[in-house]
Amino acid sequence: MTLQSPAPSPAGPREWASLGVLTLAVMLLAVDGTVLALAVPSLSASLEPTSTQLLWIGDIYSFALAGLLVTMGNVADRIGRKKLLLIGSAGFGIASAIAAFAPSPEVLIAARALLGVSGATIMPSTLSIIRHVFTIPAQRTRAIAVWSVGAGGGAALGPLVGGILLENFWWGSVFLINIPVMLLLLISGAVLLPESRNPRPGKLDLLSALLSIASIVAVVYAVKHTFSSGVDAIGFAALVLGLLTGWVFIRRQRLSSNPMLDIELFRLPAFRGAVVANGLSIFALSGLLFFFSQYLQLVRGYGPLKAGLAELPVTIAMMAVVFVIGFAVARFGVGRSVGGGLLLGAAGLVLLAGAEELGGYLGIAVALVVTGLGIGLAMTLSTDAVVASAPRERAGAASSISETAYELGVALGIAVLGSALSALYRTNLPAMSELDAGTRAAVTDSLASGLQVLDDGATQLIADAQNAFTDAMQVTSLIAALILAVAGIIAWRVIPVRLETNDGSHSGGAGVNDGGGAGVNDGGSDGGGAGGSDGGGNGGGNGGGNGGSAGVNDGGSDGGGNGGSDGGGAGGNADREGPGRELSGSEASTSGASARKSLVSEAPASDVPASEASTEEK
Repeated sequence: MTLQSPAPSPAGPREWASLGVLTLAVMLLAVDGTVLALAVPSLSASLEPTSTQLLWIGDIYSFALAGLLVTMGNVADRIGRKKLLLIGSAGFGIASAIAAFAPSPEVLIAARALLGVSGATIMPSTLSIIRHVFTIPAQRTRAIAVWSVGAGGGAALGPLVGGILLENFWWGSVFLINIPVMLLLLISGAVLLPESRNPRPGKLDLLSALLSIASIVAVVYAVKHTFSSGVDAIGFAALVLGLLTGWVFIRRQRLSSNPMLDIELFRLPAFRGAVVANGLSIFALSGLLFFFSQYLQLVRGYGPLKAGLAELPVTIAMMAVVFVIGFAVARFGVGRSVGGGLLLGAAGLVLLAGAEELGGYLGIAVALVVTGLGIGLAMTLSTDAVVASAPRERAGAASSISETAYELGVALGIAVLGSALSALYRTNLPAMSELDAGTRAAVTDSLASGLQVLDDGATQLIADAQNAFTDAMQVTSLIAALILAVAGIIAWRVIPVRLETNDGSHSGGAGVNDGGGAGVNDGGSDGGGAGGSDGGGNGGGNGGGNGGSAGVNDGGSDGGGNGGSDGGGAGGNADREGPGRELSGSEASTSGASARKSLVSEAPASDVPASEASTEEK
């Protein structure tokens, strides 16, 4: 019996328009994760939350998101990714209205939790649909690069959006802005997005769902509690509960014939290294934005809008990554590019820790640019590595792992770095014995509450509190830098230069992917073209399979054209279709796809990967 695998079809205008809808969704979720950073002073004045409540307001959103992503990824595979995305969008709009008019900290915390639950139904669908729509590796990588810019750039844009709104409206406006965007998403998503699901999803494992939620929530709570209250029985019990339920969850997945979380994916070095890199990238970014926005307003005296503009360099740098990522992968490979990005981000945080000593803004801007470039590079490539490693029919579950790492990074970034900042701030404060108990408690609780109770005449006390906060911010930046540096070294060693994907294609350094750098940037540079020619040659020599992949380059520049022609030509030689000739980008795409299809049809059934033989219901 002959098995046929249809040749991947290039994405057209409708597919790229659907990418715009998906990027809008993930950008809004990312903005909502950080938009409150600038609203802390005005929110504190209005609702008067304690420092603990303030941390819950900040990270309960990511808390709920992270706890439910694995479950919702499997639900998306069952009922349809488009359907779940639209349901979540409607819920997100309703929760935003509740949060905007919350009369107390408790109501706001509950509304933020509901936002997280709704967001958990949206996030798994975005990457899954991208994996389903963009079947050509080069186009998929470009699409994921755009998605990553939306996720990381949205997180970085949150403070700017918040600054513009808070300059003109009350703090609740940062939530109301979600409603018109979600209405647009509902309308455009219903028209443009394709429906897809796993044709063999199996039963939804409710016990596994509860175990995953309990494990994630308990571990994150233990971290928060330990930093805020020190090591005690409550924090230790929460940690033990989280680890125990996590162990039971993993055991259950290993024994299940249809697991909720594909534990076997973690056997792949590229997959597990990419998940760690992805989570720690956003860990550093979210923690940075949470405390740095407060520093700009409470210490430097910036208004909300000025503070948001001051953080803009990190956003611009993350967006600029899409233009250099092709060169980076072609020159250094995937693993070294991810590791190098994390190390570059660590260097930026070290620069940020010393920027206060320079006094002006230039040092801050340089530090933010370096940090944004490094984190943006690591996030984009690690996200692509996670998605590319999974079969198409398991796209929802695999995407949920990536997004769980992302949201855990956000939650832990705020919880760990925010709690560390608070603890260091309290340690750095002088005794302030001249203050009454109530005022001293407010100053000790947080700088924001302290500035509200100290009158303008207490200049020395205000300066002491601001200096304590600045010192705490510098040390916290160094802690984040150390974590990123360790992650960078791990990624450099664990993620291979050449990335083998489950759809039979390759991505990586020069001569080993779908056109080297072209695999990431569709031949956007001459370096990508060189990689493309080598990749095509190797593909032809190995039977034309990779040559076919290498031929699927858009040929948008010299690099892409060379990658496409050499890949297609080599594939043709391997299949005895005659001597290789120089082809145009479109011809190479067709030739390469045909060569690969021919090889699949001639291969024994046992040699055809499951992801090649499977089809998805649309």
